[in-house]
Amino acid sequence: ARRLSCVAFTDVERLVGDAAKNQAAANATNTIYDAKRIIGQRFSDATVQADIKRFPFKVIGDADDKPKIVVEFAGESREFAPEEISAMVLGRMKEISEAFLGKPVDKAVVTVPAYFSDAQRTATKNAGTIAGLEVKRIINEPT
Repeated sequence: ARRLSCVAFTDVERLVGDAAKNQAAANATNTIYDAKRIIGQRFSDATVQADIKRFPFKVIGDADDKPKIVVEFAGESREFAPEEISAMVLGRMKEISEAFLGKPVDKAVVTVPAYFSDAQRTATKNAGTIAGLEVKRIINEPT
């Protein structure tokens, strides 16, 4: 699942999944992974600060103390909320599902780590909405 949850930005396109993972070494600062580690969290939170120290990509705090991921995309600096990155992943999964099923997919059940807080669960549900999905339930990932 880690491969699929990778999003990369280049001079010309946005890549999700294997295509993003495959170019990560050459484009580390614009290849985003583990966005779920900071979704629904405060930028000032100690765990977020610890996580961003190990990320090769840039994370800043906005005026509301929410983390924003900074990338170079199509020649300009862009900021994305973790929810937006997760929405890109969920959107890609929606496309894959629709191609496989041969019909539109508009509802989903999304799994999250068991330790996710209510704020993280809500942010994940919001990511689904951004991706055009009605998230029917958020359930814990199998351990």
